[in-house]
Amino acid sequence: MATKTIDASLMQKMFLAGAKNLEANKEWINDLNVFPVPDGDTGTNMTMTILSAAREVSTIANPNMASLSKAISSGSLRGARGNSGVILSQLLRGFTREVKSTTEINVETIALACQRATETAYKAVMKPKEGTILTVAKGISDKAATLAAETDDVEEFIAKLIDEAEFVLSKTPDMLPVLKEAGVVDSGGQGLVVVLKGCYDALTGKVTDFTITETDNKPESEGKAGVGAAIENVEIKFGYCTEFIVNLEREFTEKDEKEFKKFLESIGDSIVCVSLDDIVKIHVHTNHPGLAFEEGLKYGSLTKMKIDNMREEHNEKLVTQAEKQAAAASDAMNKVNEAKASNEPKKNFGFITIAPGEGIGQIFRDLGCDEVIEGGQTMNPSTEDILNAADKINAEVIYVLPNNGNIILASNQAASIIEDKKMIVIPTKTVPQGISSLINFEATRSEEENTEAMTEGLSLVKSGQLTYAVRDTSIDGKEIKKDNFIGLGDKGLSSVGTDMHTTLVELVDDLMFDDAELVTVYYGSDVTEEAANEAVEAIKNKFADKEVELQYGGQPVYYYIVSVE
Repeated sequence: MATKTIDASLMQKMFLAGAKNLEANKEWINDLNVFPVPDGDTGTNMTMTILSAAREVSTIANPNMASLSKAISSGSLRGARGNSGVILSQLLRGFTREVKSTTEINVETIALACQRATETAYKAVMKPKEGTILTVAKGISDKAATLAAETDDVEEFIAKLIDEAEFVLSKTPDMLPVLKEAGVVDSGGQGLVVVLKGCYDALTGKVTDFTITETDNKPESEGKAGVGAAIENVEIKFGYCTEFIVNLEREFTEKDEKEFKKFLESIGDSIVCVSLDDIVKIHVHTNHPGLAFEEGLKYGSLTKMKIDNMREEHNEKLVTQAEKQAAAASDAMNKVNEAKASNEPKKNFGFITIAPGEGIGQIFRDLGCDEVIEGGQTMNPSTEDILNAADKINAEVIYVLPNNGNIILASNQAASIIEDKKMIVIPTKTVPQGISSLINFEATRSEEENTEAMTEGLSLVKSGQLTYAVRDTSIDGKEIKKDNFIGLGDKGLSSVGTDMHTTLVELVDDLMFDDAELVTVYYGSDVTEEAANEAVEAIKNKFADKEVELQYGGQPVYYYIVSVE
């Protein structure tokens, strides 16, 4: 018997199954990375994005299309990480905008939703590139428009959409030569296909487990800052760590937010009150959790309620674990310094940067950055991470330096969401670009003058990174063997070799230009200072007329980050 419609309950199961299927296949998708370096993270970013929404979706006991759409859209938007994650969040946002006002969806509704999803995602990318997840999404929406006139069977309809998605995916190497040379299809497109297959398995009854586990999907280096310090030598004045989300049923004004915070301060401490779209996220340490819940009910319904008795968890290991769970359940924990920031005099400009290592982070702080988010390749911060950092800065204009091409879209998404201040993203793709851009800032200039000067600073430096290959492949005509050292420049592969320092010197040589004066080398967490000094000597021997500086970067994955300016 043909399935003609999908109700909210079935849509909830389909979405959760799609998210779980993506999570199960994330490492396979990571391995589709074009460059054979140990930082393929498309699968991880897409998984963390969709799970951010899935956790909210899974808490809805009696779903309707409106509540599901809101959870999917807001959850994925805030949790979006990396370019692939941002594009996925935009696809979900467009799709849910079309279905949110319905009670059931049929093939015509799905076709319209697919079209809107594709249009929304394309608009989010400044220069859309074919041969990517966008191309797969467009293939799906085009096919859906044709199929909607041919069948009203939802199962048949979605099965044929998946076939079309796989066909378009198979053609991505013909659209992007770099995919063809590497022998892979587009990883983001593959992730989208995996999500659709999971949805279809739920539709046909192939899968029946829709449980979303609260696993910690963040890279190991994330989530550490501040947590341990908060635990040590703390007298537990308020015994219950209380968290919940308010699904707003009326307008939540700035006055409401101030009053809510004031009430929470009257019953506890460690206050977090984060308003975004149609929800408010709350965290408070209090002796009266029920009072916090009752106050929240004045504004709407409650979900994701969680209470931990911190006094009972006197064992240090248990306390540490509880605090980590609390942080994972609410990224908004990073906003505990918001009140302090709001009491400081407002300044004209503030700065957020993303740094892949503690040494690089300290360099940015020394240059005047207000907030340094630990991250980079393999650990892209989410849109909400950037918004949380902005909330700690009391400034009219906040500049964001992503320092990674895979973080620019999430930064732009944060800039489009923020309401109480202006956020400007300088599209820095590397750490050296970020440092050069920041150096070009002058406090006496206007916003427009600084934006222009900081953007111009990107062209004043060339950047490179040295890492190792995780598989055999060929790129730009260069044969690469597993465990070879490889140097990556601004435009792609620069050097390949079996000796680290020789490959590094070849990388610098590729970056060198006639008017270059300074080479700066940032050594990573896997390099000793002694080895780094040897590397600098090798560079000096090759380029005796250039000044060469060594800095501790502390970055993972990449042995060295290099700038030539």
